[in-house]
Amino acid sequence: MSERYPVVKVRGIDGQPTARDGLILCFFMRRRYPEIAQTVWLALQTYLRAIPSGSLGWYVDQQGDMQLLDEQGWMYINEKILNRPRAHACHVQLLQFDIGVGGYNFEYDGYQLDSQLLNDEKAACAIAFSLPTEYLLEHGADKVRALSLELAHDLPFSFGYASLAFVAPSGQWYSVRRELLPLLDRYRGFDLYHLGTTSRVIGTGARGAYWLTFLGQPLLNQLGGLEVLRRELPFPEVSFESLEGERLLLTLGEWPSPMDIREHISRPHFRALARLLEPYFPEEKIGLTSLLENRNMARWLRRFCL
Repeated sequence: MSERYPVVKVRGIDGQPTARDGLILCFFMRRRYPEIAQTVWLALQTYLRAIPSGSLGWYVDQQGDMQLLDEQGWMYINEKILNRPRAHACHVQLLQFDIGVGGYNFEYDGYQLDSQLLNDEKAACAIAFSLPTEYLLEHGADKVRALSLELAHDLPFSFGYASLAFVAPSGQWYSVRRELLPLLDRYRGFDLYHLGTTSRVIGTGARGAYWLTFLGQPLLNQLGGLEVLRRELPFPEVSFESLEGERLLLTLGEWPSPMDIREHISRPHFRALARLLEPYFPEEKIGLTSLLENRNMARWLRRFCL
């Protein structure tokens, strides 16, 4: 491993960490959430087996309040994911800490995808798992890649990715966005995510080029399939792994890179993939400097395309 990973803890006005360094593993599925409920639950169990016992200690209840994730809490989460097929949506947040951000978190946004009643024509069900950077350093990149593949195995994703990230569940980073701006500018390999926002607009599109980029249907066929991608991405850093169900994993390097601009290292393989995916980028509605100024988010999503 030649990468050096920054330690990031951006604190809010209460002094608690609001965003921290880590990794995010995201998958987007253009399926109604009752159809994928069992698959989502099994993916959560896979994640729980991979992380230290008790890493998820809290959940957000229906009123938006934090509750202890004890046996009763798990019964509530199980019921919410598996046994509420008639609800308009299914939103689950499982967190490491009740105050301040931790490295281990789980988020799920499921939708009925009813375009007429619920304005879901551009939505996709979305699932995200976070890991602290310490997990990567302790277990290695191969372990994180294997976990990503195991999580992806049964998920009917159209797009997914694993990346270094500013970990901040439910878009908590927005309250410290001005402090994050210089870090975003410096570390191009760190993702800034807001699952609830992206899931409403991504459809079957893509969000960018990442260390691990998962391509499913119909996106993979729209890009021309494996042979076209091999021709367009002739870089030694890029590996291709075909997955069941006409899906593909692109790995861009042995380890995820922070892409510190101070190192002045060119990464043409990220630029090439980002340019291929750019026509499928969503128009995210949250801005980096204000809720109404989303053009800067669009520019940031296209940071590798320039």
